[in-house]
Parts: sequence; structure tokens; C-alpha cells
Amino acid sequence: MKILALSDEECPALWDYYVPGRLKDYDLIISCGDLKASYLSFIVTMAKAPVLYVHGNHDTDYSRRPPEGCDCIDGDLVVVNGLRILGLGGCLRYRPGDHQYSEKEMRKRIRKLRWKLWRHKGVDIVVTHAPPKGLGDAEDVAHRGFEAFLKLMDKYQPKYLLHGHVHTCYGDDPVRVHQYGNTQVINVCERFVLDVENADATVK
Repeated sequence: MKILALSDEECPALWDYYVPGRLKDYDLIISCGDLKASYLSFIVTMAKAPVLYVHGNHDTDYSRRPPEGCDCIDGDLVVVNGLRILGLGGCLRYRPGDHQYSEKEMRKRIRKLRWKLWRHKGVDIVVTHAPPKGLGDAEDVAHRGFEAFLKLMDKYQPKYLLHGHVHTCYGDDPVRVHQYGNTQVINVCERFVLDVENADATVK
């Protein structure tokens, strides 16, 4: 199953310079947040695949104009082609605003999903906006990761955790893939191609 993951920066090749057919090979498209609603609406129109998304901390306009034709999985667990996918958008609170949470609030959001996690016997892909603490996050207060995600991975051992929030331009040579136990933690900033069937994560 070929997945296109997106976040934070609209990809010119998929929007301004889009060529018909460029999205035809993807079975699923996932947004990790902070993308224009019009961009995601365009993507789902041009692709033959469903588009799932969680909120980034800058996606406050989604409440008035959500991405048309896309499915929000923020705070939910869904199954697509046999893959169990859990969504937890937002970032660690650093100022007043929507889609920002304290550690306590994020732990509460995860607890609300325990029944669905039990019912589906776990999760394969966790989709977040912010990274886990210490795995691709940054030192500034706005881009710190959640410790709650570490405990989530410890307990359920998903194959992947996909996140955005930390732009790849923030560091000199950012590492996009971290291994944490049995989980690959992947920063999908702009775009990232994931071949789940072959258990291979590649940038393209």
C-alpha cells in the first residue's frame, strides 16, 4: 500500500505545477496538519485515493472552511484497507489558541481512544502534528514534542508515527526518520512516500 504523507508546506509539484496523473499511484493520502484547506481539497480532487487529516496548530480556519472531500481523523481511529490509523493533531501548548494541548490534555485525549484501540487490537499508524518528545522535536517552546506519544508507542507499538510541525529547514541537516522500539517516527514535512506493504519508508 503506497501512502503519500503531507504536512506544513504545500508542495509546488502537487499544486502550482501539478501534472495530471501525478497522484495516480497512491492508495491513501494523509495530512499531518498546517496545510491550506484549498490545497487538500485540490489533492483529493486530483487523486483517486482518500485523504485523511489531523489539525495542525495553524489550522484554525478549518472550523469555518474544512478541506472539502477529506476526512478528519483527529481524535479518532479508523481502518483503511486493513490498516488501523489513529489521529492526534495539535501541538504542545505555547500560547492561547486552538489545537494546542498540555501534556495532561493530550494524555486525556489518548485515554478516550483506549476502547477503540482495544476493540481493534492496537494501531498500525499514528498520525500526529507534533513529534514525540526527543524524537525530531526542537528545543524552542513552540516545537517541543509530547511525552504522551512515547507512552502511546511503548504500549501499542505501532509500525509508524507520522508527524509534521518541525519544518526540515529548521536545522542544518534534519533527520527525518527516527527508530523508537518497533516504531518508525517520520517527519513528513512537505511530502513523504511510505510503502507500507514493503515496510519501507522513502523520501521522493
